Amino acid sequence: MKKFFSFLGMAFLGGALTLGGYKMLFDEPVAQNNLQNASLPAIQANYNPAFNEAAPALNAESVDFTLAAERTVNSVVHVKNTSTRTQQSPLDIFFGTGNGIRKFEQVGTGSGVIISADGYIVTNNHVIDNATSIEITLNNKKKYEAELIGADATNDIALLKINADIDLPYTTFTNSDNVKIGEWVLAVGNPYNLTSTVTAGIVSAKGRDLEGNGNIESFIQTDAAVNPGNSGGALVNTRGELVGINTAISSKTGSFIGYSFAVPSNIAKKIVDDLLEFGAVQEAILGIGIDNTYEDEGVRVGKVYYDEGANNNQFKEGDVIKSINNVKISKFSELKGQLTAKRPGDYVDVTLEREGELITKKIILNKRDSYVSNALRISVKDLTKKEKKKFDIKGGAKIIQNANRTLTYYGITEGYIITKVNKKPVLTAAEAIKNIQSSNFGNGNPLFLELINPKGEVEKFVIR
Repeated sequence: MKKFFSFLGMAFLGGALTLGGYKMLFDEPVAQNNLQNASLPAIQANYNPAFNEAAPALNAESVDFTLAAERTVNSVVHVKNTSTRTQQSPLDIFFGTGNGIRKFEQVGTGSGVIISADGYIVTNNHVIDNATSIEITLNNKKKYEAELIGADATNDIALLKINADIDLPYTTFTNSDNVKIGEWVLAVGNPYNLTSTVTAGIVSAKGRDLEGNGNIESFIQTDAAVNPGNSGGALVNTRGELVGINTAISSKTGSFIGYSFAVPSNIAKKIVDDLLEFGAVQEAILGIGIDNTYEDEGVRVGKVYYDEGANNNQFKEGDVIKSINNVKISKFSELKGQLTAKRPGDYVDVTLEREGELITKKIILNKRDSYVSNALRISVKDLTKKEKKKFDIKGGAKIIQNANRTLTYYGITEGYIITKVNKKPVLTAAEAIKNIQSSNFGNGNPLFLELINPKGEVEKFVIR
């Protein structure tokens, strides 16, 4: 028995020695950091954070999107457009049988936002472009045929109208100038006719101009997920107010990869008001050219197209525009966005830097009457009443600048009036430029022009 306890004692001792040796030889020491008790070096800061007292209250609450979603989902609709296309058989092209032309229907879809109880709907122009019929599906699955009231291809906004037997839920516009970078927003769309879908994000930037886009624009950029089918949907703040119309995404795949862009509500509302009142967009200008070589903050004035004092235009070459109506202007797209939201005849307070001094001028906006075709390399303007009477025509587009060698070769100079583009009559300079752009001239397609020369004679040309 004594031997047994001796062996047992030796076994315990041997085990303890073995365990101790293992811990000494193989086990790494573990360092524990207590963040609450750790002593950190004190660093003096040069600012006093103003949110210190409010921080606990802010952290205690999360942002609630439910109110905005409830106010918006039923006012966002599915837009289906049907267009009729023609296709010619290759055999008919070669043999001229005349039997190879067939018609077929092409369907496109997108979203829209009801903006009034009586059924006015805003969407993107590209959603309904060339449509022969437009069908609206509400969030409750009811369907209506829509009438196209008007559209603006430049800013990609269109206005539709449906007639329902009830007052419809709608979303109200708010001032998009008040939207802050970092502010939470919801993108609400009705893609694939699934009923309204909501995604959330923040405002990433304002005054964005997309590269490769033919127009200078002033988009609101967000990281709220927007996919094909969401075009024309609503971008709303956390109060459910409309701050923009979702229009585009930046993607190489066609799907959302982190950036989406919306037409600001101020621009969309102004276009809607113009279409309802005038049937066309009234574009306002300052009557100046821009110095594109200027790279600092602001927009520098190049050429001034009006004498000082004319049309209340008080710019001087070299002035740098810093703000419009107290809204900061850092680049041209921001200036363009402010002007697009205004009408000719509106007064704006323009803050300028002139010879190192900041001054504010009250400027009346002029009506744009001249347009440029980059493809044809001409500038055209609307006709005056005197010119219409002189040539006994209802309208047209007068060439005021020509840098096209082909036109010069044919003898077409400044003073010629374009009356038809590809056999379609044009009454304004804007119509002429729009028809030239839609003809895809410059990519191998010929352009048919009918003009009136300064003598009043009609001339017809095919430009290649």
